[in-house]
Amino acid sequence: MADSIFSTEPLPAGTRIACRIEYNGSRYSGWQSQSHEGVVTVQEEVEAALAQIATTAIRVQCAGRTDTGVHAHTQVIHFDAPIARSPKAWVIGGNANLPQDIRIHWAVAVDPEFHARFSAQARRYRYVIANAPIRPALLLGQVTWYRHELNVSQMHAGAQALVGERDFSAFRAASCQSRTAMRNIQSISVKRYGALVVLDVKANAFLHHMVRNIAGALLAVGDGRKSAGWISVLLASGDRRLGAETASSDGLYLVDVDYPTEYGLPATPYGPAILGPEP
Repeated sequence: MADSIFSTEPLPAGTRIACRIEYNGSRYSGWQSQSHEGVVTVQEEVEAALAQIATTAIRVQCAGRTDTGVHAHTQVIHFDAPIARSPKAWVIGGNANLPQDIRIHWAVAVDPEFHARFSAQARRYRYVIANAPIRPALLLGQVTWYRHELNVSQMHAGAQALVGERDFSAFRAASCQSRTAMRNIQSISVKRYGALVVLDVKANAFLHHMVRNIAGALLAVGDGRKSAGWISVLLASGDRRLGAETASSDGLYLVDVDYPTEYGLPATPYGPAILGPEP
């Protein structure tokens, strides 16, 4: 697979290209391009870098639009190449024109029917909490700091009420524009790795602020303000106003996106140590 990722053989103009993008979202106003002057987004940076290689404008589609301050270990995009270029040119050339907190890891030709968003079968996020008396300096912006001791077993137990196809109205932002609050959480866990507490959640799709609102609710369980059983009560209520505060965007990572195997996308290597061991 590495040979195809860094192949110097030009792909014809019109080829649909998929790429894996990694970024530290701390200084960006989310993924999606915005019309506001002075607002910098990841999408704008990626499109500008690819346009340098294509010598013309490029518009990309992504697997999931991350919010301000949210990071990605694996964001998948696609675009239709306006000019013949090799996979290596898209990767190496693109990175040469990107800031250091954004990287392209691979570029491969995919079926014309492939769509980074609509072909995705599931997305997986991780929310990383530094549960320590003192805020860690080296992980600023990369983790959420929580100084009160967290009961991880209670957090994990409460989270299991969210598994399955459910109405997640109680966990969606007021600004969420999705036509339905129905989502299917395939797995969710809360585990401790030393001072790090890691929430790992995989679903077919997510509502606006859904993971951060789940994290906020589980923090209320972890510090004893709420019982584990409160999560199922909150879910059944369908009322966001009854939930806990939305957790910070610090520490939230889009870590993987699942696609049908027939598209032949490279496997995602496991992330940095900050994300905890592979589940």
